Amino acid sequence: MIKKQDKNAARKVRHARVRRKVQGTPERPRLNVYRSSNHIYVQVVDDLTGTTLFSASTLSPELADIRSSGGNVEAAKQVGELIAKKALEQGIRQVVFDRGGYLYHGRIAALADAARAAGLEF
Repeated sequence: MIKKQDKNAARKVRHARVRRKVQGTPERPRLNVYRSSNHIYVQVVDDLTGTTLFSASTLSPELADIRSSGGNVEAAKQVGELIAKKALEQGIRQVVFDRGGYLYHGRIAALADAARAAGLEF
């Protein structure tokens, strides 16, 4: 009997494979992305100390106007701009992009492109 492949399990395998190679440092932290069906979440992590430096999502108070439509490309662009603004305020210009095992298209690509356009380098 053939079993249907669990997409989230496959994503977790891809994410674990990437995480073996990608590590954030205080000078160049890791920009981690999590995507749900309704929202997108981003955090900047220093893996050496195991701390989250700051985060942003479609649920952030700064983005209260998009709360009802947090699962689309426009919302991802706004979250990318917000996380880049927060990073630049903290003096962080370079990050390592961790797409979380998701394919680099759609909301993930829109978030990354918006963060790059706002001044982050990765």
